[in-house]
Amino acid sequence: MIDSRSERPLPTHLGIIMDGNGRWAERRGLPRTAGHERGAEVVHAVVRACRERGIPFVTLYAFSHLNWGRPRREVEALMDLLPRFLDDSVEELHELGVRLRVAGEVDDLPPRLQGPIATACARTAGGEAMTLTLALSYGARRDVVQAMRNIAVAVRAGTLLPEQIDEELLRGELQTAGLPDLDLVIRTAGEMRLSDFLMLEAAHAELYFTDAFWPDFDDTELDRALGAYARRVRRFGGVTPMVDAAERRSRSRIG
Repeated sequence: MIDSRSERPLPTHLGIIMDGNGRWAERRGLPRTAGHERGAEVVHAVVRACRERGIPFVTLYAFSHLNWGRPRREVEALMDLLPRFLDDSVEELHELGVRLRVAGEVDDLPPRLQGPIATACARTAGGEAMTLTLALSYGARRDVVQAMRNIAVAVRAGTLLPEQIDEELLRGELQTAGLPDLDLVIRTAGEMRLSDFLMLEAAHAELYFTDAFWPDFDDTELDRALGAYARRVRRFGGVTPMVDAAERRSRSRIG
């Protein structure tokens, strides 16, 4: 993918670990829920920015399955925020041609959220310009375990031979089936770990960490991350001639 505005290479699939909402609020003497509300506003802006730049796949780590261990009031506030976010964004996503999908244990979410999630996904199902995936109650390890259970059932039933199991088959059983590998993972708030986010899909991803809290993440921060991605040389285990690396760095500075 090439950014038509700057001729820089773009990631086909961008993943963002949105971190720092609570700390952003606490530093301002606000309740942590205020940080989550501000963070939801930033999601709207960042999705629009990614759509404008022509990134076809974006996955946002919205709620880890480990986040259920947070204080009850904070979790309840997040569950209240989700339907409001969907209601506020679904028509814009539809108009922008953005397809919404969800990865994670949706059944873990309160029943009152099942309808809004299904409605939003159905309303945007025809979107072809970009696929936006929200990782909700998601954990990469849990996803792989469930995928292996599904495969084991097929083997036990005699419909699949062990020697037929390969990476493609496994990927098809994951909740991210149909999505390409991640090219770039951005994590905000100065943390430097994946935290069980699409670990198989991120096997060859470039990692970018910023000290900016998610509520402060804006177009400038996004372009800074995309610029860093464009300057990197992705070898995928091979050897890239120095002339090619130099040419890529030169191209990334155009515009």
